This record gives sequence, C-alpha cells and structure tokens, in this order.
Amino acid sequence: MSTHDPTDRSPGTGTDPHTDADWSEDADSSPDRGPEPTSTDRSVGGVADGGDDGAAPPAAATGAGLVKDESAASVAQRIFSGNGLVAVLSVVAAIVLGGVLIAATDEATIAAAGYFFARPTDTLAAGFSAAMNAYGALFTGAIFNPRAEGLTGMLYPISETLTVATPLILAGLGVTLAFRAGLFNIGAQGQILLGATFAAWVGFTWHLPVGLHVVVAVLAGIVGGALWGGIPGFLKSRTGAHEVIVTIMLNYVAIYLVQYLLTQPALQRPGSSNPISPLIDDSAMFPQLLGPDLRLHAGFLVAVAAVIAVWWLLGRSTIGFEFRAVGANPHAARTAGINVTRATVLVMVFAGALAGLAGVAQISGTERALTSDIAASFGFDAITVALLGRSTPWGTFFAGLLFGAFRAGGVAMQTQTGTPIDIVLVVQSLIVLFLAAPPLVRALFRIPDPGQPGKNRPGDTRPGGRWSRRRDRHRAATTASTGGAA
Repeated sequence: MSTHDPTDRSPGTGTDPHTDADWSEDADSSPDRGPEPTSTDRSVGGVADGGDDGAAPPAAATGAGLVKDESAASVAQRIFSGNGLVAVLSVVAAIVLGGVLIAATDEATIAAAGYFFARPTDTLAAGFSAAMNAYGALFTGAIFNPRAEGLTGMLYPISETLTVATPLILAGLGVTLAFRAGLFNIGAQGQILLGATFAAWVGFTWHLPVGLHVVVAVLAGIVGGALWGGIPGFLKSRTGAHEVIVTIMLNYVAIYLVQYLLTQPALQRPGSSNPISPLIDDSAMFPQLLGPDLRLHAGFLVAVAAVIAVWWLLGRSTIGFEFRAVGANPHAARTAGINVTRATVLVMVFAGALAGLAGVAQISGTERALTSDIAASFGFDAITVALLGRSTPWGTFFAGLLFGAFRAGGVAMQTQTGTPIDIVLVVQSLIVLFLAAPPLVRALFRIPDPGQPGKNRPGDTRPGGRWSRRRDRHRAATTASTGGAA
C-alpha cells in the first residue's frame, strides 16, 4: 500500500477538490515562463483564430518565436481592431458630450443659467430641451420626416443618408482592407480623385450604349484608383518607403494633378474658363433607385456588393488569408512561404480600386462633372469610418451609414434649430477621441477589459486575484496540517 504525501500537488493525485491550474506554482514562480498568452498570441499572428473579427494582433517574429511588439504601429493596430462594445459606447459618449455642448451654447439655457442657484431645474430643462430638439432635427433630416408632404418628402432624408454614405463605405473599405494587411492607407483622398478622373473621361469622351457605358465607367474608375493605390504598395515592397508618408504626399499630387488637367483641353469644359469637365453622358450615370426626385442611385448597391466581396476576400479566400497573415506578422508569413512583396502590392492595388469606386459614385451618381474638390473630405473621413468599423467590412458599412446620417441630418439640424452644423464635426471628432482611448471609455462606463483576466475570473492566479488568495489559503492550511509551519 503506497503512502501519499498531502503536500504533493502533482497532477492526478486526487488530493485537491479544485483543478491544479487554479494554483499551479508554474503559473507564477517559474522564472522561464512568460506572461500568459492571450487569444491573439496562440497562432502565427492570430490568423488561425482569424475569421473576420478584425483582431489582427501586434506581433513580430524573432528567430523561431514570436515576441510582442509595442511599436506605434502595434498600438494603432489595437485601436483599429478594438472591442465592438467600445466602438458603440464611443458613439454614445460622443453624442452625450455633443448634447452638453449644444446646451451650453443655447441662448435659452444661458439665460436660465443666470438664476441657476435660485431655480436650477430651469437651466437643466432648457439644456435638455435644446439638445433633444437638435438631435430630433438631426434624426428627421437623416432617417425619416413624418411631417413632410408625400412619400417622396418622407423618404428624402434616408435617401440622402444612403447617398452620402456610399462613397464613405467604399473609401472606408479601402482603408480597412489595407489595414488588415498591416498597411495604413491614408491616400484614399487621392485615389478617389484619380478614380473619378478616369470615370469622368470615359463618361464624356466615349459614347457607348446604355448599360455598357456605366459598366465601362466603373471599370475605368477602378483602374484609376488601383493604379494610384499601387504606387505606395510598390514603393513599400521594393524600397521600404513608409506607406503613410507616400500616401499623404500622393494625396497632394493627385489634387494638383487634377487641377492642372482641368485646365487642359482634354478635360476642361469647352467654352469655360473654370476648372471643370464636361458633363458625362446620361448612359454613364447610375440609375436612380427611388425615382428622379430622390438622389439615391445604384452606386449604393455597388457599395453593398463591395462589402460582401471584401468580407469574402478576407474571410474565405486564400489571398485574404495571406493579407491577414502579412498584417499580423510579415516575418512569420514569409517564413511560412507567403510572398510578402506580392501581398503588399496587391492589397494596396485592391484598396485603391475600392477608393476609386468611391470616385465613380461621385461622378456617375451625383456630381456628373469633374472638379478638383469632387472628393470633398470623403478620403479622410474614410479613415474614421474604418476606425469606427473596427477594420471589418460590415463594421465599416454601418459606420459609413452613421457618418452619412450625420452629414445628411446636420443640414436639417442647422436650418430647423439654428444649431451650427459644425457640431456634427465635433461629435465625429469625439468619436475618434474615444476610439483612440479605449481605457477611457471602459472607465466611463465601468466595463472590464476583455484582454485582461479579471480578478474574479476562475483560473486567475495573478497576485491579488480571488483565486490567487484562495490558492494561498489552501497552501497555508496544507502546510499547517503537516507541521511544515514549524
């Protein structure tokens, strides 16, 4: 009959009513053991856990192993792929603070604040009323206006929201796709301009049959954006030039290039001294979806198709897996046999093509003539859209709808309540601020960090945790029962 040492805590002894992992000494005291791996460290760059959840982990390969990279790119990557709840709460916090700003600048609220200590409820009621009226006008201007005459008037707000959201979604997809491959595509603005330029030239110089003409214009816009996006991808892969610097510079190159071309006979409208192109043919225009009185066009359907295509590309295709692997860890991807140079060029070509589609949506959807400011600020807003969408295709889609609603409803908010339209920019800026500081959002709403084991989570053996204290009590009791305390 074998004797059993009650202090023996080896696996399988059966002396513990709890699992050995709850108080394993190896988890704390082994000097060779690193920190407990997170879900993003359990595969090569987290790609095996992949799917399309936007969780591209910051990791770099050193030799045969992976070490955590705390570079600026790693920090930005965590910001872009942060928790979805944080993104939603960031929007909520930004809207609340925007309401506070609206109330603070409202004349009735300011007047009531003069006797705040005598009747504080008057100030609070006036501020709340100002914020609700402004956001109510924002809603009716962006979603649905029940007071409008006729069905067309009621649907006009949602039509404008979807129309404005179309280029935001397409350009945001370009930023999202590049980021999933570890690249920062800040050049969507220039890619939109080049896509619009190619599509406009085809639209007013080629006179093709209805149906075929718009397809050719779309393909031309894709080619223009892809060529402009491919330049930083090629320079990155061949020379190591940082894509952020290159894409920013190419934005300005595109702006001044288009301005120059619009003064040349090839693009300038005949008989005009203004830098504007001729109108494209009707056959090159997207068909209207809700009739001639509403601006919503088939470009929105193209945007939805692009979202599905990018979702499939990233989550279901081999090349999408390569993109995500390179984005997670290019060194490990190269070791695994992936052509990193090819992936870098291709992903920027695809990203530019998506942004070029946004330019087509502007030319063939709403503007019909090329100008140097046809891209507006869509290229820069696309970065925020991708950020809010957590660098996922469907997240980018809904973030584009939200920002489209802000743009469309901001005009109604200003005309109906006198609230400056700039408040929309303030809310958008606050969203970016909160998204860039997830710990601040978690602190405001008192939500735990899913990336850190909670102190009350079973299996947490960190010092101070409940299971750590339970383990210590168990060890002390066992030692005392065997006389080890003496």
